[in-house]
Amino acid sequence: MRDTILRSITLTVVLFLNAGGATAQSFHLLETSIEDIHAAFASKRLTCRELVNLYIKRIEAYDKEGPRLNAVQTINSHALQEAQRLDAAYASSGPVGPLHCIPVLLKDQVETSDMPTTYGSVIFKDFVPQRDATITTKMKKAGAIIVGKTTMGEFAAGYLGSAFGTVRNPYDPGRSPSGSSSGTGAGIASNFAAVGIGEDTGGSVRGPAAFNSLVGLRPTVPLVSRFGMMPATPSQDTLGPIARSVKDAALLLDVIAGYDPNDLVTAYAVGQVPPTYTAFLNKDGLRGARLGVIREPLDAKTDPTSDDYKKVKAVIDKAIADLKRLGAEVVDPVVIPDLKDRVKKGFDDNLFETEAAIDGYLAKHPNAPAKTLREILLTGKLVPSRSSRLMTNVGRTTDEPGYLKVLLSREETRQIILQRMADNRLDALMYATYDHPPAVIRADALTNPSFTELADPGNNRRLAPILGFPAMSVPAGFTADGLPVGIEFMGRPFAEPTLFKVGYAYEQGTHHRKPPSTTPQLGGEP
Repeated sequence: MRDTILRSITLTVVLFLNAGGATAQSFHLLETSIEDIHAAFASKRLTCRELVNLYIKRIEAYDKEGPRLNAVQTINSHALQEAQRLDAAYASSGPVGPLHCIPVLLKDQVETSDMPTTYGSVIFKDFVPQRDATITTKMKKAGAIIVGKTTMGEFAAGYLGSAFGTVRNPYDPGRSPSGSSSGTGAGIASNFAAVGIGEDTGGSVRGPAAFNSLVGLRPTVPLVSRFGMMPATPSQDTLGPIARSVKDAALLLDVIAGYDPNDLVTAYAVGQVPPTYTAFLNKDGLRGARLGVIREPLDAKTDPTSDDYKKVKAVIDKAIADLKRLGAEVVDPVVIPDLKDRVKKGFDDNLFETEAAIDGYLAKHPNAPAKTLREILLTGKLVPSRSSRLMTNVGRTTDEPGYLKVLLSREETRQIILQRMADNRLDALMYATYDHPPAVIRADALTNPSFTELADPGNNRRLAPILGFPAMSVPAGFTADGLPVGIEFMGRPFAEPTLFKVGYAYEQGTHHRKPPSTTPQLGGEP
């Protein structure tokens, strides 16, 4: 009975669209959404194979040519064949799942058994895992096509890698795209796929989102399985969506969230995952919401006297005014004692997890070209800034007293944050994802050994990772000279519904997302 009703509804929609409904006449590849794509399939104006081919053409035109963004490490050689299979399935029985033929860009930190997984490193350039990551399996089962694996900061930091060189920002190719999910951010901003996946240890989903006028969600740590993903700092690592709209991020999270026995931390998520995150997308979602503003810069490199800082502050001040206009009650500022120092202790001082985590991960791959972090470093093939950073993790273990200090500091900070939110009756905290715009890429980026010198200034992304809390960056507009700015909302554990609610209402009330001019519509694109 249920199937009969669904077929009847689908037929009605198709007949309406074929009769000249607005959706049937208005499909455009540039900036299209999951909903738009599915409507185009239903109206028979587009096939899966055509869609995938259009995205591959854009990658070929703009990634290695044109502005040379360097966002895609590997184009999936099986993508068109998979698209043809999905077209046949659609013709016989309809969509295979909620992401039917949705092209996805997947960060190359995540395992795919049919493509190399490089971790941004030339050492692993030909490494093909013998399994798929859980997130890969879930997306494929939902009907998605992984159209490509994206370039990433080598072993999950920065936007440089020995496997590819430098990723560039499509809004200004001379500037940083942020990292380490840099290729996913640049690729989705440039319309190389419908949606993307990033990994966030210290801000690697939200930074590329902010610098590329995108939506990026860092989920609560136990919400999404990390099985099949090379770890960086397991207590902070999580995978999340990078998309051009809040709704598309919600639809992607619907597929990837939930318990996985291969990643036991996800057991905490049982009972915390709603039937769909799209249920919380309400244009009036800010009406009555209480938001607290963190004004204190969390980065020692932030310079409040600089023109760049003032340009970003002007955008953030306008965003706060818009939140109020849209009905939010704003507490400005929320002061948290010693916050910058607390973030440093909770993040920078944690050198203890990485080596054992990477070694344990590689031990499960008999065909891996290197089996330990030390072996990786001894090759001498990493970009110098990443090599020097990883060296600080060698020989450190979680058995050291310093690790206990990190955990105690984090828990104290967590309690203070939750107390401030409770005392002020706050639904979420908010702040600039970065207090400075994307930095100019240094001429010596690939040879400079200093990770600190190459890091983008104004970084406020590290608070959520040390707490394990969810946070969402949403486009807040552009500086006076046309560079993207992101505003970030952070909630309590498993408060993704709240973040979608306020993020969607802000997005719909402002419509700041704009595609970059360096990757315009190609001839022949619908």
